[in-house]
Amino acid sequence: MKVLMINGSPHKKGCTYTALNEVALALEKEGVEYEILHIGTSTTRGCIACGKCRETGECTFNDDLVNTAIEKAKACDALVLGSPVHYASAAGAFTAFLDRMFYAGSSNFALKPGCAVVSCRRGGSSATFDQLNKYFTISQMPIVSSTYWNSVHGQTPEQVKQDLEGLQVMRNLGANLAWLLKCIEAGKDTVAKPVAEKQARTNFIR
Repeated sequence: MKVLMINGSPHKKGCTYTALNEVALALEKEGVEYEILHIGTSTTRGCIACGKCRETGECTFNDDLVNTAIEKAKACDALVLGSPVHYASAAGAFTAFLDRMFYAGSSNFALKPGCAVVSCRRGGSSATFDQLNKYFTISQMPIVSSTYWNSVHGQTPEQVKQDLEGLQVMRNLGANLAWLLKCIEAGKDTVAKPVAEKQARTNFIR
């Protein structure tokens, strides 16, 4: 079993990484592999609704890590999204990244557990947490919860490390994710996956 964790912060080892790393330690303790993918600081294009991904299964733009993330997510058993809070929402570049990643590749993520992890200095964490969870719920992904909202507080990694409750939430999140993955693995041979009906697309204006 392996978990793909995506760090949507411009800082490779900042506050968001500190939170994700705590989740990773709990996964490691439970014998679950993980990889942390940092999206970096290069330009991330937004989706242009060209529809090419419906033909190819990948985004038409190939100058960032979106297609890499899709391929890695296909091969993994669960997905963890980590983002800092920018203006009470996920980082802009990460939002653009996720829009393209999920539009092009979400059919490969269905029924894989998803977790959102948020890092903020003070406020906006709940709104960002809600935003990230919407990517999972539109993609048939079970959401893994913890003992509080999945967020840490602090302006620097050192301050985040003082948020003892936040770090505890991250460890509990990792343990819960590992447990669910083991349950899914144990039931593979006895419980059939649900088959979704063909989508009925209904527009409000005809």
